[in-house]
Amino acid sequence: MNTSLQPAGLPIAAVERDTGLAKDTLRVWERRYGFPQPERDANGERVYPLAQVDKLRLLRRLIDQGLRPAKIIPLELQALTALLDEIGRPRDGGDPERSAQFTAILKFVRLHLHEDLRRSLQQLLMKLGLQRFVCEVVAPLNQLVGDAWLRGELEVPEEHLYTEQIQNILRAAIGAHPAPHSGRPVVMLTTFPEEQHALGLLMVEAAITPEGACCISLGTQTPLEDIRSAASGGRFDIVALSFSSAYPTRQAIEGLRSLRASLPEQVSLWAGGSAVHGAARKLPGITVFESIASLPAALDAWRAAAGVTQP
Repeated sequence: MNTSLQPAGLPIAAVERDTGLAKDTLRVWERRYGFPQPERDANGERVYPLAQVDKLRLLRRLIDQGLRPAKIIPLELQALTALLDEIGRPRDGGDPERSAQFTAILKFVRLHLHEDLRRSLQQLLMKLGLQRFVCEVVAPLNQLVGDAWLRGELEVPEEHLYTEQIQNILRAAIGAHPAPHSGRPVVMLTTFPEEQHALGLLMVEAAITPEGACCISLGTQTPLEDIRSAASGGRFDIVALSFSSAYPTRQAIEGLRSLRASLPEQVSLWAGGSAVHGAARKLPGITVFESIASLPAALDAWRAAAGVTQP
C-alpha cells in the first residue's frame, strides 16, 4: 500500500497569497463556520482542495463589496456566483452605451483581439480624458475582469492581455501630461515586497499627474527600509502605496503601521486598493482611499494644509 500520497491542494501560505485572506482568518472561519475544511498532509499541515480555494476567492471578493462572512460562507458556489453577478457589475450609471462598451471590451479580451481591445480603450480615453477614463472605465473594468476570472470565464493569459493593454495606454497618456519638475506635492509611488501588481500605481499617477503633482515611481516590491530611506531624504511629500486584492490585508495593515511610525511626521502616507478597503479605522495617521476618484480632492486638501499653490 502506498502511504506516500499527499492530498491535492494548496498549503495555507499559498492560499493566503492567492485569495488575500489572512491565515488567522482562514483558521477562525474553519472553527466558527466549518469552512474551509482543509485536509492534512503527512506532517499534519493544512492542505486546501482547489475547489475550496475557488470558493474562498469568491468570498473575499464579496466581503470586499461589504457582505458579512456569516451570511455568505454557508452558501454554495452557485449562489455566491449569482451574488457576484448581482452586485459586482461595473458602475456604468445605467448607461446602455457604456454597458455595451464594457461587454465588447470583455469579448475582445476573451478572444485575444489585441488591436480591437486597444482601439476601443483608446477611443474611450480620447472621449473622456485621462482622469475620467481611469475613474469611469479602468476602475470598473478592473472589477469586471477580476470577477470574470473568479467565475472561470477568463484565463490567466487573457487577464494579462487586458492588464498589459491598460498599462500601455496609461503610460502613453501620462507621458502626454508631464508634471512640472517643481510641482508639489512630490509623490513616491510603490508597493510593498510581494505585491507585484503595478496597475494601481499607474492609475494613481494618471489621476493626479494632470492635477500638477510630481509623481516618482519606484516600481513594485520595494523593501520597507528603502521606502523609509528615500522618504526621509526630504524629497517626497507623500508616499503612496497600492495593494491589490491578492495581498493579505493583515500584512498590509502591519506594514503600513510600521512604515507610518518610521516616516518623518511631515511626510503623508496614502494607501489604496482592494486589500485595504474598509481598513481606515485600523490605520490612524494614514489616508486610505476607497475610490480612485477621491484622489484629486485629497491633493487639494494636502495643498491647503501645506500652504502650497497649485501650479
